[in-house]
Amino acid sequence: MSDAIGGKEEVSALARGLALLRVIGMASAPIGNRELADTTGIPKATVSRLTATLVSAGYLRQSQDSERFSLGPALLDMSSRYLRHFDLRTVARPHLAALSEAAGVSVHLGVRDELDMLVIDSLRPRSVVISSRIEVGTRMTIATSAAGRAYLAALPEAEQSELLAQIRIESGESWGVIEPGLISSLDEYGALGYCGSFGEWNPHIHAIGFALEGPRGERYSVSCGGPAYLLPKETMVGRIAPLLLETAQRLANETGTLSLD
Repeated sequence: MSDAIGGKEEVSALARGLALLRVIGMASAPIGNRELADTTGIPKATVSRLTATLVSAGYLRQSQDSERFSLGPALLDMSSRYLRHFDLRTVARPHLAALSEAAGVSVHLGVRDELDMLVIDSLRPRSVVISSRIEVGTRMTIATSAAGRAYLAALPEAEQSELLAQIRIESGESWGVIEPGLISSLDEYGALGYCGSFGEWNPHIHAIGFALEGPRGERYSVSCGGPAYLLPKETMVGRIAPLLLETAQRLANETGTLSLD
């Protein structure tokens, strides 16, 4: 057998083993060789050899007195190591830089701090002379900024209701002015995948944003925008929003938080 053929077979075996791990990891209960073969299309005899190998290496755990498998402790150890070394800013920055250059807008990554989003990374396109001057450390109110609205829209229902109540109390008499745009943005996020803020956080800035979840469940938001006179709403929605959504998809893929719905 030639090295080239052997190499191909080794890659094929690895791909099949990873396919089995993926199916087992997504299953709601331990799963057997026959079901794995039916699901993946891999011959049952091959599945049996692969699961036996994965069990011996600790990547699968076999249920006692049965031919059913669940993920093993070796994968937990690998996951823990991944999470210990994971830095979302490092992972996200190349994607956010590409978005900034392609769209010609400033891009910001933020985390929640009380009722604000705190900017922890900021990128500007090299090709644009005039951009929004939002620096690391800038605070953007959740109620009126694109970043904050996206963060709020992506929260589980109970957390969203609690945060809305806090915003309502803090807003006082201004709540009547803030509420319509804020509630509308929650519906917008469900329909479009992003929220907008067109002069509501800052009268001179137009922005759109989406929420991002890290592999440990930590929550961030990404927004992009710039001077309103250079970026009318039509431009933001028609040209930049598709680029923003592509970036959201790539980041979800890379952070392992891609929705399978």
